[in-house]
Amino acid sequence: MPFKKKATIQNQSFDSITLSLSSPDEILERSFGEVLKPETINYRSYKPERDGLFCERIFGPVKDYECYCGKYKRIRYKGIVCDRCGVEVTEKKVRRERMGHIKLVVPVVHIWFFKSLPNKIAYLLGMSSKKLESIIYYERYIVIQPGIKEDEGVVKMDLLTEEEYLEILDHLPAENQMLDEADPNKFIAKMGAEAVRDLMMRLELDTLSYDLRHQAANETSQQRKSEALKRLRVVEAFRDGQTRVDNRPEWTVIQYLPVVPPELRPLVPLDGGRFASSDLNDLYRRVIIRNNRLKRLLEIKAPEVILRNEKRMLQEAVDSLFDNSRKSNAVKAEGGRALKSLSDILKGKQGRFRQNLLGKRVDYSGRSVIVVGPTLKLHECGIPKGMASELFKPFIIRKLIERGIVKTVKSAKKLVDRKDPVIWEILENILKGHPVMLNRAPTLHRLSIQAFQPKLIEGKAIQLHPLVCGAFNADFDGDQMAVHVPLSQGAILEAQVLMLSSHNMLNPQDGSPISLPSQDMVLGLYYITKGRRSLPELKVKGDGRNFYSPEEVIIAYNEGQLDLHAYINVRVPIEEDGEVVVKRIETTCGRVIFNQAVPDSIPYINQLLTKKNLKKVIGGIIRRTSFAVTADFLDSIKELGFLWAFKGGLSFNLGDLIDPTVKAATLQEAQEEVDEVWENYNMGLITNNERYNQIIDKWTYADNQITDNLMRELAQHKHGFNSVYMMLDSGARGSKQQIKQLCGLRGLMAKPRKSGDTGGQIIENPILSNFVDGLSVLEYFISTHGARKGLA
Repeated sequence: MPFKKKATIQNQSFDSITLSLSSPDEILERSFGEVLKPETINYRSYKPERDGLFCERIFGPVKDYECYCGKYKRIRYKGIVCDRCGVEVTEKKVRRERMGHIKLVVPVVHIWFFKSLPNKIAYLLGMSSKKLESIIYYERYIVIQPGIKEDEGVVKMDLLTEEEYLEILDHLPAENQMLDEADPNKFIAKMGAEAVRDLMMRLELDTLSYDLRHQAANETSQQRKSEALKRLRVVEAFRDGQTRVDNRPEWTVIQYLPVVPPELRPLVPLDGGRFASSDLNDLYRRVIIRNNRLKRLLEIKAPEVILRNEKRMLQEAVDSLFDNSRKSNAVKAEGGRALKSLSDILKGKQGRFRQNLLGKRVDYSGRSVIVVGPTLKLHECGIPKGMASELFKPFIIRKLIERGIVKTVKSAKKLVDRKDPVIWEILENILKGHPVMLNRAPTLHRLSIQAFQPKLIEGKAIQLHPLVCGAFNADFDGDQMAVHVPLSQGAILEAQVLMLSSHNMLNPQDGSPISLPSQDMVLGLYYITKGRRSLPELKVKGDGRNFYSPEEVIIAYNEGQLDLHAYINVRVPIEEDGEVVVKRIETTCGRVIFNQAVPDSIPYINQLLTKKNLKKVIGGIIRRTSFAVTADFLDSIKELGFLWAFKGGLSFNLGDLIDPTVKAATLQEAQEEVDEVWENYNMGLITNNERYNQIIDKWTYADNQITDNLMRELAQHKHGFNSVYMMLDSGARGSKQQIKQLCGLRGLMAKPRKSGDTGGQIIENPILSNFVDGLSVLEYFISTHGARKGLA
């Protein structure tokens, strides 16, 4: 980027960039003018103020080839500097390149070199960071040259308070202050950046390097040796810099402050006469205001105390401009937000390097809420028509021009924007064989981005196949997904071959199937493969009948001659000693229906399908067949699961939450045992700890007894067809503990405790009620802690 006037950039390749300190002369050479006023733009005309932070004379014209006053317009005046307003007639893009400068009344130390670790200036001068800051912020004087006071014990680099400095001045001969600064007899002590600059200019790096090397070699104290080596590293960096690019210690002190090009710190007018401004403009404004005020105070010869305070404020203003986040009292905007300084713009995840140079925003991408697409195939996703027309806009425009429907790109864009009916047929053709990629944040593993064949749908939400939710860790409670369009043929091919969801059914961590049915699908498949025997009180139609083939079973079922859960005998291919043979086995009508979806090369699956069993079945099919065959099988069982979960009428019903018969007796027995434990304790037979442990054990045993009994009764309730039990047993939803708390008892609760408390973890009194019956006030109070703990 050409900062220098008349600088030309040639297309030269380079391998590395060297960053170095800018000298005052270099800053002036790169600058296009001095910024004198803190004003930005005129609130009435919206034109930049002359000599302000957006001045056209310094930074270039706001409009292409048009000066500020309007005397010169158009490209034919290119390069002319207007004699009236001083603006060069050129392109407005120069406002992204041209820098200005602010001439500081007093020098200012760059915050990067005294507030960061290691402290470069402190290492060069051989003093502590605290002492250095006291000099920079005008709290202490530092002796730069002791002169005639050397005999009285005043040494170079001594720190002096105000009183000490004034006392030395009072005792100095009158002619001493008249001497030239180069005279070794003159006493010199200063404070602020000026003192630091003078000390830096007097540094002899070669001598300092030699002394530090000698100290590091001969020092016996490990700490002092380490300190010397750290200082040497900084000194050598400056010495090494002088061989490649000029780097001087005094350049860490700023005399001319560079001003960033105005287009890199924009000021945008908003509705209602307000402006949205970059934080840098506010930080520069503070520097200019304080600099101008200090200039005026120096001209009127203000008292030293006022001047010193103003100098400190100027140092702080420049510190804030360079690195506002490093200061304890950061400059804040109206809402209490810290302003973003130059360092903040560059550093961190949201900084210029990581956010804009290493990371890019992707074109041809969309984002929307996901909803379930139960009718989709495993490799498909539903994309809203409006989104698809925008994502595939360039492809549609090309086809419209190819077919002669429109002549220009502009008219084609208009056609797409107004969603003309002609574009939908073109879009359908474009989508054939052109996959899209779906990504769900957070992208934790490679299956968080998968490719799908898009299907046009109405509405605004993206439809997702229910079996890929596991891979994405997605659910339909408001999750959003991003859609990306692969553009090149290579990218399209890669998406189809490597990233298509039907090719990614295995979990990368252990190779187990990841495209698994869940919830309703598991429940439906469990229901269809569950068997029921005929009983005196409940006859099962077709129980024990014999059939020649599965086809015959399906016909009998369709004709109403056979119950879905009836146990029957039928000839089917099964695996025996590694061989597939046709044999008559006992199975159920539902399992025969399920096996219609199983690939032909797989032997008959004759088992009750829980979530665990389904995982094994799917894993076996992937191993024995291909991904394509497995994808068809998964789609078939998905539809079968949804259908039978609906047809079976499997719902969560209060009537299915039965009360365990042994509950009252078990609790009575436990209470008696607990009373006995208390008696033993009161008689002094057992300690408090033993009493506590025994009581917890008694209630835990009673809890387990009731839970086991409840599970047995649920399994027999409605002849095994209790909806809540089927949800639990199939692995579709819920756990033993949840069912126990609903219709058994809540049991023992966690005790609230402070950190570091070594007391028991469990409250001795269990909650004997359940959620169906409801809790008493005390029981509810006891359970609240456990509920809060669960949320943490």
